[in-house]
Amino acid sequence: GGMAAEIRAGISFGLCGFSFWSHDVGGFTDVPEPDLYARWLGFGVFTSHTRCHGQPPREPWEFGKEFTDVFRRTVELKYRLMPYVYAQAADCAERGLPMVRGLFVEYPNDPTSWQVEDEYLFGRDLLVAPLLEDGARARRVYLPPGTWHDFASGATHEGGRWHEVAAGEVPVVVLVRDGAALPMAEVVRSTDDLDWGRLTLRVFAVHGREATGLVCLPDEGTLHELHLTKEGDGWKLRDDPAAGRVTWTVAGP
Repeated sequence: GGMAAEIRAGISFGLCGFSFWSHDVGGFTDVPEPDLYARWLGFGVFTSHTRCHGQPPREPWEFGKEFTDVFRRTVELKYRLMPYVYAQAADCAERGLPMVRGLFVEYPNDPTSWQVEDEYLFGRDLLVAPLLEDGARARRVYLPPGTWHDFASGATHEGGRWHEVAAGEVPVVVLVRDGAALPMAEVVRSTDDLDWGRLTLRVFAVHGREATGLVCLPDEGTLHELHLTKEGDGWKLRDDPAAGRVTWTVAGP
């Protein structure tokens, strides 16, 4: 219940002009059960700031090896997505948008998007549906109009309807807007060690021959839009805004 309340409150808070906020992964006032802690962490890495804070212990190894493995995979996913997170944060700061936004922010003409309060968009391209039930490994997810891709499996779903979607190795359901190119990095121990000179663009697109993404290099601080064109079975980056400062690898889902 506490995790569900955080999602509702966070969506509302974002509408008040706050782009960024955080929450106590696992809740604050008691030691969480491992299942709750893992599912809450899946939600936590898809908010702008992630912190495991509350009644101790919170160190993953205190919950056993199996939990530690899940914890590591979940946190490593955010490290890989940090170029996406950083660019979306810059976009939110420039335009006054919340990082965690209700579906209706991007789909105001879709009536059902106004009714969904337990899933959200993380930036413009990722739809996140946390697992809110004890032991849950899948859930019903509403997808706004358009085509959506399962981040974990690559499966494609048509929007404007509800779907039953399973989580992958990380306990959260994440889908990607069709036509999105996500900038990603290799896993490192600290954001200080991220190699911004070597990034991967992971393209999720089955309709059309164009894909777009955003990138913002920390040493420059300028937000750039990336445009890719379909060429044969692959994708090509047009007019590289990084001007040779980034070696790009372009990959499919």
